[in-house]
Amino acid sequence: MLYNTPLINTENLLNVNAGNFEEIALQVFHYQYRYNTLYKEYCDALHTDVATVKRLTQIPFLPISFFKTHAVLSHPGSETKEPALVFESSGTTGETPSRHYILDAGIYERSLLEGFKEFYGDSQQYTILALLPSYLERKNASLVHMAMTLMEKSGQPGNGFYINEWAQLHSVLARLEQSRQKVLLLGVTFALLDFAAAYPMPLANTIVMETGGMKGRREELTRSEVHDILKHQWQIKEVHSEYGMTELLSQAYATAGGIFRPAATMRVLVRDINDPLDVKETGTGAMNIVDLANINSCSFIETEDIGHINSDGTFEVLGRMDHSALRGCSLMAV
Repeated sequence: MLYNTPLINTENLLNVNAGNFEEIALQVFHYQYRYNTLYKEYCDALHTDVATVKRLTQIPFLPISFFKTHAVLSHPGSETKEPALVFESSGTTGETPSRHYILDAGIYERSLLEGFKEFYGDSQQYTILALLPSYLERKNASLVHMAMTLMEKSGQPGNGFYINEWAQLHSVLARLEQSRQKVLLLGVTFALLDFAAAYPMPLANTIVMETGGMKGRREELTRSEVHDILKHQWQIKEVHSEYGMTELLSQAYATAGGIFRPAATMRVLVRDINDPLDVKETGTGAMNIVDLANINSCSFIETEDIGHINSDGTFEVLGRMDHSALRGCSLMAV
């Protein structure tokens, strides 16, 4: 039986916790089955008996590739509703990009800011520097919008984006370090490696956060190799990582060793590579993601990443599935 409530209470979504996550996710499943035509057709094609879905592992997960071919929307009248934002993946030459239509920017921004606060506290205490070449040169990159939202909330005068202005970035970092200002240096992997090679320096008050993405710019390295280089060049104990993508509105963060913990609105499951309907809460396999912030698109995403999910809900990203389309911000194998 479908839930009769036509709309989902956003406050419940964003105030979710470990105790009620599954209950709210099941409500979202019924809601999206009712109001997302594409998702309903997909569930029906799998012969899903909606009334028997009682656990997270029983919910059908939509293959992420549908974001390349369809407008994935869940909302009464969504066909006629203009999106507030559109996130678009970089893709490769000749490849169709993924597009994520965001009907309510407020849900995205609150999910991002509260998720960030879970791990790092209020963004207002940080000066945020974003080293994002290749992302700044194109429109609708979710990573750029993420950094922009954090900067707007931070309000620090030194916040800024950088493409290849390494000397200027070095000067800003040196000044902020001297004043003992907390800094978040957010960057794509190849850019951080290039900048670190050119400007080694001690970073005592800076969190370095890599977002993945080698993009064929240099020899592929494992995450641990990347982190070792950055730690050596900048004399830091840990390199942090962010896991997110165009098709998700929530993030996961790793504060050490590439072990990610998802934000409260996000849960990661694992499916058998040879049987996508065999979904478990722990183990190694292809990653399925529940993202409650995706209330207006699809909260149940079958990704093309391989991972290991631990019993406490943390996870490692091990690489990409064979024959999967390469995503611009995909993470390196560990």
